[in-house]
Amino acid sequence: MAPDTNRDGVLSADHRVNGILSRGFRLLVPPLAALIIVGGLGAQAVGQTLDAPAYVGSETCAECHAGQMEAWSDSHHGLAWTLPGEDTVLADFDDTEFADHGVMARFRREATRYLASVTETDGVTRDYEVHSVVGVEPLQQYLFETEPGRLQSFDIVWDTEKKTWFHLYPDQDLPPDDGLHWTGPYKNWNGRCAECHATGYEKKYDPKTRIYASTQAEIGVGCEACHGPGEAHLAWTEGREPEANSVPLDPFGFTMAFDGGNTEAEIQQCAGCHSLREAYGDGNPLPGTPYHDAYNLSLLTPNAYHADGQILGEVYVYGSFLQSKMYERGVGCMNCHDPHTTELKAEGNAVCTQCHSPAGNSEFPTLKLATYDSPEHHFHPDGSPGTECKSCHMTERTYMGNDLRADHSFRIPRPDLSAFTGAPDACTGCHQDQSADWAAERIAEWYPNSTKRNFHYGLTLARGRENPAAARDALIALAEATDVPAIARATALGLLQPVADPELAARFEPLLSNESALIRTEALELQRAAPPRDRVLRVINLLDDPATSVRFAAARQMLDAPVAQFPRDVEVKLAAAMKEWQASLTTRADYPETQLAIAGTALVTRNFPAAVAAFREAVTLDPQLVDAWVMLVRIPAALGDIDAARSALDEALAVNPDDPRLQAFAAELEAEQP
Repeated sequence: MAPDTNRDGVLSADHRVNGILSRGFRLLVPPLAALIIVGGLGAQAVGQTLDAPAYVGSETCAECHAGQMEAWSDSHHGLAWTLPGEDTVLADFDDTEFADHGVMARFRREATRYLASVTETDGVTRDYEVHSVVGVEPLQQYLFETEPGRLQSFDIVWDTEKKTWFHLYPDQDLPPDDGLHWTGPYKNWNGRCAECHATGYEKKYDPKTRIYASTQAEIGVGCEACHGPGEAHLAWTEGREPEANSVPLDPFGFTMAFDGGNTEAEIQQCAGCHSLREAYGDGNPLPGTPYHDAYNLSLLTPNAYHADGQILGEVYVYGSFLQSKMYERGVGCMNCHDPHTTELKAEGNAVCTQCHSPAGNSEFPTLKLATYDSPEHHFHPDGSPGTECKSCHMTERTYMGNDLRADHSFRIPRPDLSAFTGAPDACTGCHQDQSADWAAERIAEWYPNSTKRNFHYGLTLARGRENPAAARDALIALAEATDVPAIARATALGLLQPVADPELAARFEPLLSNESALIRTEALELQRAAPPRDRVLRVINLLDDPATSVRFAAARQMLDAPVAQFPRDVEVKLAAAMKEWQASLTTRADYPETQLAIAGTALVTRNFPAAVAAFREAVTLDPQLVDAWVMLVRIPAALGDIDAARSALDEALAVNPDDPRLQAFAAELEAEQP
């Protein structure tokens, strides 16, 4: 997933991992255990191809595409990641200071070098040189190379509008040895951020040495980050045959075609970075790679979304957009956004009225032709914020301290749902002195015959979050509904997993062939509750599913399959899926949460040494990861090695002295002492 500064959020991002941990070492030995060699694969990263065309750099494009280059060069894409210099560093490095929560930073220049002296809460002062610069507005962040090859994003950033320094996380008071400290794994640039700020990026992390040897064709989001490597296109411009490779190319030599009228492919290309997701590969997938071959999209989970699907955490657009009627009707990113300037195609309400007007838009014939930019629709005084379409239909939240991000679900305000879902509403976001009931009454007065105030899936998801057993029937109905977004249906399937039984697994077998990879993946997870033979027969058909996400889910289901031998063709598919999944895990070995997944896999296969090694790596990366410490105590205790359990517990308490679970373990072990 994209970076998250909340450790609980990181751990809960994959409920499957937590499920594996809770079952622990009590699982039976699977006959397929021999197919899993945790941590031992060096396979090629998902989504990357060794014989693809080469990258040539954005400057190569300028000669023929001067207009596009001029538009791009000052855009948020062009300035997503730059080297420090007079034209790129916007902050005041003229001996300025910032102090917060016992941390002091002094910023200065020495000739062409930009430096910061940082005094941490432990009283130690270290000097860092700015390695590179991130972003351009409304804030700018600076990267320090804390070890050779390791880039970390500093938490003290520059407000480009107020011209002042501020702390991204003012409520955090973290010592340098905390995993959430800016020098820790969750703020690492190489693993968490760089792939969306660079072109042709490869992370190249060595889990044995914990060293990064990252490379990229170009820092910043260049031309080839979206269109694909340019070597074959250059050959096309010169009338030459491109070098032989196995990657499909469009008629112009690109891996991603933007002139083919394939709006869905274009959306998925943007979504690779503009989504909250877990990447499967070691860096950028080739542009044009289908989304679900490269990423695992976050569903409408509590840390990311409100129960009705409104944005809560920083979810980067795609999961919101998938909920919208606009997506359903074929609207794409570039209907509203210029891909080179990254700005809207029109100012204010004009970007909406290019379609939502009496004239409509011939590309979208289902549009109701009506006047929307008028008091008869918005019922607000001219010149007030309420006249802006986005105020009601794209509410904004602030992230990273000062950056407003708009909700792209383009929802109709539903203050009548707030009492049931606990989610905010657009009306009282502005009218803060009023209640949601007041807002609901106003809307009912304005639109007395509206059909837009009927059932909303947020009601079911809210109930399912609170008590999936009590909401079982409603969640089933939502998962089977065909008139709601696939991401909401998949979320309902996810909420049903803790209460799944054989009957439910059988009921959702038809969804294993659903056109949505999200739904197929979650329906697969429900098969865990099926009788072993039925589960295997249903899962094996998806081991070679077109979508990587589905193949990985199928591979996980087969870990403890009670089958001694499969037909040869099934063995081949199973081995391929297992190998691909494990290769993906190893590319994220620098993630503490990935180490939990690796450890869970080892527990399922009863490979206790591998499980202990992975849990140990998790706490090495993040010493405050109590879930991993708990297992480092439980495993040796269950195996009768009480001395090892006590030793692990002492280590855990040394860095987490106040944790109640660890204290409870200490009391138990003390009571058992002869």
